[in-house]
Amino acid sequence: MASKLFALDIGTRSVVGIILEEQDEKFHVVDLIAEEHKERAMVDGQIHNVIHVASVIQHVKEQLEEKHGPLRSVSVAAAGRALKTEQGSASLDIKNRPAITEDDINRLELAAVQKAQQQLLAHNEKGHSNHYYCVGYSVLYYRLDNQEIGSLMDQQGEEAEVEVIATFLPRVVVESLLAALKRAGLEMEGLTLEPIAAINALIPTTMRRLNVALVDIGAGTSDIAITNKGTVVAYGMVPTAGDEITEALSDHYLLDFPVAEKVKRDMSKHDEISISDILGFEQIYQKEEIMDVLRPAVASLASSIGNEILRLNSQVAPKAVLLVGGGSLTPEITDELCKFLEIPKNRAAVRGIDAIQKLTHEDHVPVSPELVTPIGIAIAAKNSPIKYMSVIVNQQVVRLFEVKEMTVADALLAANVSINRLYGKPGLAIGVTVNGQDIFVPGGHGSPTEILVNGEKASTKHPIQNGDVIELIEGADGEPAKATIQDMIECEDDWTVYINEEPFVIQPKIRLNDQPAEITTLLKDGDILTIDKAQNVQQILSWTGKEHLLNETQPFFIIKDRTTVQFPEFNNQIFVNNQPAKPYFQVKNGDHINIQAAKRPTIYDIANHFNINLENRILVSFQDEKLELKKPSFSILVNGEIANSTTEIKSGDQLQFSELESSRFTYQDVFRYSDWQLPTNFKGTFEILRNGEPSQFDAEIFGGDQLLINLIPTTATHINEVLTSQENN
Repeated sequence: MASKLFALDIGTRSVVGIILEEQDEKFHVVDLIAEEHKERAMVDGQIHNVIHVASVIQHVKEQLEEKHGPLRSVSVAAAGRALKTEQGSASLDIKNRPAITEDDINRLELAAVQKAQQQLLAHNEKGHSNHYYCVGYSVLYYRLDNQEIGSLMDQQGEEAEVEVIATFLPRVVVESLLAALKRAGLEMEGLTLEPIAAINALIPTTMRRLNVALVDIGAGTSDIAITNKGTVVAYGMVPTAGDEITEALSDHYLLDFPVAEKVKRDMSKHDEISISDILGFEQIYQKEEIMDVLRPAVASLASSIGNEILRLNSQVAPKAVLLVGGGSLTPEITDELCKFLEIPKNRAAVRGIDAIQKLTHEDHVPVSPELVTPIGIAIAAKNSPIKYMSVIVNQQVVRLFEVKEMTVADALLAANVSINRLYGKPGLAIGVTVNGQDIFVPGGHGSPTEILVNGEKASTKHPIQNGDVIELIEGADGEPAKATIQDMIECEDDWTVYINEEPFVIQPKIRLNDQPAEITTLLKDGDILTIDKAQNVQQILSWTGKEHLLNETQPFFIIKDRTTVQFPEFNNQIFVNNQPAKPYFQVKNGDHINIQAAKRPTIYDIANHFNINLENRILVSFQDEKLELKKPSFSILVNGEIANSTTEIKSGDQLQFSELESSRFTYQDVFRYSDWQLPTNFKGTFEILRNGEPSQFDAEIFGGDQLLINLIPTTATHINEVLTSQENN
């Protein structure tokens, strides 16, 4: 004989009542009635007005009772949008510990879930830990010494870390459901979660090894559940759903909300849609024309859902996405979701009740994706109803909401057992100061707390049953911290360096509480340790009394017109093992440090740098001899003293260049640069020629001039007088 199942889907917009018959593990939908709320009595899956919701439930119940007789018990679901998700992380100091075990990982994950629970409570100041039930969690990542790693099993290092995303159900959601049912004259026969209901209906256990996302798109919210490795690993919700699409239609075409809702539904059935706006104008639109208006809103909805799927699935796209609920009929939603998740178009689909295995239905029951959840509620509540269970944790009675296979970890969370109690206390630490830096040396690790379930050893992942007794035997405390000077530093043996090929032995200098000490000395709390160790070129030269060599490597500079100017080309160079180096260059045992002196610059070098021409020069020809004539164009002072172009300059010297008044070159200037003289005993006269033209000794000459003294034998008296006068000048 077939048994009847009565289920209610109490949603944000409406209440759906359904009658199923079960026979030979098959289900038949006998009847279905839906009634919308007349006021906003539900917000985000939680009942805000118990009396109003109870009234709608009672009306649905009475309509079904007219056809199918008295209904006294019902299966319901806690809305997936009532679930709270929170991320939490926890770390474990594993320095000087054996390799990480599975139990270490389990306890670390439990600590992260507890952190997520604490953060959830912080967001709700009135909440307490026993007001939330953890319905599942998934690991986002493991880290070892700040590096992401696939698994912590058998790893060693200094710190292990895990971050999880955990899902919690507020107990008040269940209590408000019970209150509304009681007022409507119904008892709760079975309870499930809406995402679990939909998954149980559409995804058999054998398919849950696949990484699949199920999205129930309702009116106000979209509920998400993720399966992987044979179980449901995460739940989530986004406050965006079908109403956003309806509102986009309403805003663009000036439609009343119910009219816009009908237009949205008609788009899945017709290519031409008749629209009547609030002004009374009616017009026929093509479906594609309306889609152009809706496409941004559809893309936004897909983006919101896709982001939450990635967040719940460790930022990895699932293998497939199944869409149910009235909002899944939104045009092109599957295409936009595939585009966002970067998966093939055939990996996302809308599924109706025809996709539920072993299910038949009466002809008047529509084959719609929005009916998957209410049918799933009836099936899930029958096959795997959620129950309460009681266990004892360290003599404290704890009641649990059995939304999944319950483990010791769930009991510890419900009992508010601090994760710190899962290990013995660490040993006393010591603090020392090393070269002015405070260093904390932790004590030994405490041993793990022993967990007993009904007197038998167990882990945090051990499954528990109603009535189990859980006992925690705290682990032993760790040993006090111990450390020597050797542990604080990396001391090497004495080592040798060569400075300009002269060997020097370098030794570290150690002082403990201002007294010399050996590296094997055991440290005590509050000790002050000073270690001096020459490690670079500058320190080596200082320790070996060669500071003057370091000073010689300072940048070469001069002061010109009260401005400091550096000349890197005149710096002395440091070489380590024949390679250019800086004072901070690290030195190793056996290295050779050499200081190479640079060339000392002259006034001429400095003037060239500033493009200062110290002399005016011209080239002339005199008596068929090429001559270069020079005259100074600047006077030069170095540190207030007169200098010339060959004067050598030291770093830091003050230079002053003063430009002289320019003076012209005259014919008689050539005699300063020429060895030409009158022939001995010459008697006669001469003529002075410039470029073949007569000239005079005081005449101005220019570069390139051809100068010639043409001798006319007579007497030498006159020319000698001229030459004598020239020399005196």
